[in-house]
Amino acid sequence: MTLPLGPVMLDVAGHALTDDERTRLCHPLVGGVILFARNYDNPAQLAALTADIRTLRLPALLITVDHEGGRVQRFREGFSAVPAMGVLGKAWSDDPVAGCQLARDAGRVLASELIAHGVDLSYTPVLDLDYGVSRVIDDRAFHRDPDATIALATALIDGMADAGMGCVGKHFPGHGFVEADSHVDMPRDARDFDAICAQDMRPFHTLASRLAGVMPAHVIYSAVDPRPAGFSPFWLQTVLRGQLGFSGVIFSDDLTMEAATEAGDIVARAEAACVAGCDMVLVCNRPDLADTLLSRWQPEVPPTLSERLCALHARPCADSVCPGSAAYNQAKAQLAALAERTRRA
Repeated sequence: MTLPLGPVMLDVAGHALTDDERTRLCHPLVGGVILFARNYDNPAQLAALTADIRTLRLPALLITVDHEGGRVQRFREGFSAVPAMGVLGKAWSDDPVAGCQLARDAGRVLASELIAHGVDLSYTPVLDLDYGVSRVIDDRAFHRDPDATIALATALIDGMADAGMGCVGKHFPGHGFVEADSHVDMPRDARDFDAICAQDMRPFHTLASRLAGVMPAHVIYSAVDPRPAGFSPFWLQTVLRGQLGFSGVIFSDDLTMEAATEAGDIVARAEAACVAGCDMVLVCNRPDLADTLLSRWQPEVPPTLSERLCALHARPCADSVCPGSAAYNQAKAQLAALAERTRRA
C-alpha cells in the first residue's frame, strides 16, 4: 500500500501484530510505531515484528523505541547492556576524554544493535541536567554541568551516527529541575526564562543542528507560559525553531500521560500539540484513544511531513561498526568493563 507517512505515532500490544493493529497502522494519519519492552521476547522475534511492520505500507512506517540505557532499555536479553547516562557522566568527571570515548562506544553499540533488528530511531539522548531532584530523570541525565552534558551527548550522537542512526534530544527545554513525574502529575518549574536559557537550554542550543528530532517536556514553566512546553507555540516555535534554529522533527511526549490531560480529550491534546508546533504526536498504551483520535481528528498534514519522517529511517548499519565488527566488539568490551568497575565501586 502506497501511503504518505502521517503525524501519529502508535504502539502495539505484543510480540506480533494483530489484525486490528494492521488495520490501525494503515490509517492515513499514522506515520510510525513506538515499541516497548512488552514487544520484545528475543532478537529473532523483534526482527520478525519490525519486518512485518515494514511490509504494511510504502514508504515504511518509522519504527522507534525508548532505548536510552540503564533503566530505560526496552530490549535486554540478547542485547548489550548500555549504561545509564549518569554512569557515563561519572566517568567523564574522572576523565573527560575517556568518558566521551565511552559515550561514543555506547552510541555505536546501542544504534548498531537496534538497526540490525529493524529499528530506525531511539528517543535518546536525554539532555536534561541532573539537579538531583527529578524522580523521572535521575541517572537518565548525563550530568549537572551543561558543558559535560554537551560533550557526552555529542560523543553519543557521533557513535549513533557511526552506525547509521539519528537521535532525538529530550525533554526540551529541560525536565531535570522539577521533582514531579509527568507520567502521573503536572510538573511546574517556576524559574524565569533567563535561568532556564543559561543552564537547561544550553545542550539543546549547542546541539540543535545535530538532532534529528526533539521531544518537549510535559512541564509548565509558569514564569514563561501557562501551557506545558509540548503545547506551547512560544517554546516550540519562537524558541526552539526561531531562536535555536532547530529544523528537525518535533515529537510530542506521550499524550496519554497525566501531564498532557490538561489540554482536554485526546483529540484536543493532539490538536494543541500540532498547533504548538509538534510534527508528530505519540499515543501509547491506549488503543481505545488511538482509535478515537484516528476517527475524529482532521489535521491539515503538511505535504512535506512524509519526506521529513522518511529522512529519519536508519541507514543500513555501517560495516565498520555493525554487530560482529572489530569496532563493535571493542566498544562492547569497553562498556562491559565500565559496568564491572561500576559494580565494584
